[in-house]
Parts: sequence; structure tokens; C-alpha cells
Amino acid sequence: MGRKISRKLLDGQMGRAQPAPHWKDLRQGDRVMVRLAPGFETSGLVEDMTPDYSTVWVHLDEGRGRTLLHCSDGVEILPHLS
Repeated sequence: MGRKISRKLLDGQMGRAQPAPHWKDLRQGDRVMVRLAPGFETSGLVEDMTPDYSTVWVHLDEGRGRTLLHCSDGVEILPHLS
């Protein structure tokens, strides 16, 4: 038996992920705080981003490497305050 698939889902009615407005202010070399989940945050430097600011690469502090963050990942990237 085949599954019935909603035509609305196939027609792409899901919204496009949009970065938080302040992501557009990020620049290479900016020190940022990354909140991955409540109670878990880390810091690093912005290494690069896509032209639409939906994807940001952050080089994490303390040798934790480089991570790719997308606006649909549910993370916050905030200016580091110190």
C-alpha cells in the first residue's frame, strides 16, 4: 500500500528559514557567543558567512575547531560582551 502524501507539502508551502536580523551585522573576525541550547554556550570568532547570512562559520575558542551554523539550527549568535 502506498502512502498518501499531502500536495501542500510537495508544493513547498513550508517557510524559508531566515536568519535573525542581527546576523546581517556579523563580520569576519567578530568575537561572538554561540548559544546552542539553553544552558550551553560557547564563544569564538566569525570566520565566514554566506552572502545571505543564513550560514555562518565560527572558529570556536579553546581548540574546539570550526563549526557551521545555519539559521534553521535553532542557535543564537550574539556579539561577545567583554
